[in-house]
Amino acid sequence: MYAEERQQAMAGIIARERRLSVSTAAESFGVTTETVRRDLAILEQLGLIHRVHGGAVPADALATVELEVAERDKTAADQKDRIAKAALDQLPGDGGSILLDSGTTTKRLAGLLPLDRRLTLFTNTASIAMKVAGSPSVEVHLLGGRVRPATLAAVGPTTVAALANLRVNVSFIGTNGLTAGYGLTTPDTDEAAVKAAMIGAGHRVVVLADSRKLGVETLVRFGTCAQIDTLVTDDGVNSSDVQALEDLDIEVVIA
Repeated sequence: MYAEERQQAMAGIIARERRLSVSTAAESFGVTTETVRRDLAILEQLGLIHRVHGGAVPADALATVELEVAERDKTAADQKDRIAKAALDQLPGDGGSILLDSGTTTKRLAGLLPLDRRLTLFTNTASIAMKVAGSPSVEVHLLGGRVRPATLAAVGPTTVAALANLRVNVSFIGTNGLTAGYGLTTPDTDEAAVKAAMIGAGHRVVVLADSRKLGVETLVRFGTCAQIDTLVTDDGVNSSDVQALEDLDIEVVIA
């Protein structure tokens, strides 16, 4: 196999599998790890991949730009609907308390909350609060702070301070990226601080993330895999991602 053919094959694997380790590539193509690293360097120069420790990921996997809420809501809509429905099984019993992070999937979950179960809900997003404000069974608390235009979520010191005094049964967290090696990430530092505080406020932490988020690392880490109890995702998830997370004692629910 010529070098160009090998590099093209590597690029194809990375696009499909969302990652490729140097050791796996060396074994698969029958070349040295040094050769693989040179191939990956060429692919990175072409803008096709990003090199990371031990291998490579797609060029779009280290994103720093957030889509606006309306655009994100239309993306992977069917998958998000299934994830929200599956997440109902993660709710606490009657009289329990939950935190709903900002996000298009957590908003879907808010719209599905049962009417026959008393719950106390805290959120930093007005649109989520409005989804359930009229429910006779859900007591809604809206956290204050500066509203970010990109997510319409309250962030900043006021929000973080309010979360420091909370302890809920379950925190439902959204994320822009999740990898077994690095954890949970988001592009904005203020958003990350609030998400980290929400994780700290929950007895259990349930992450709601469609399969496009797995294998992605964005700018700021706000949580580690050791802090996640359950991930609810969709059936587009890569089996290797599932195995890597389950090896870290994370329950993976596929909707």
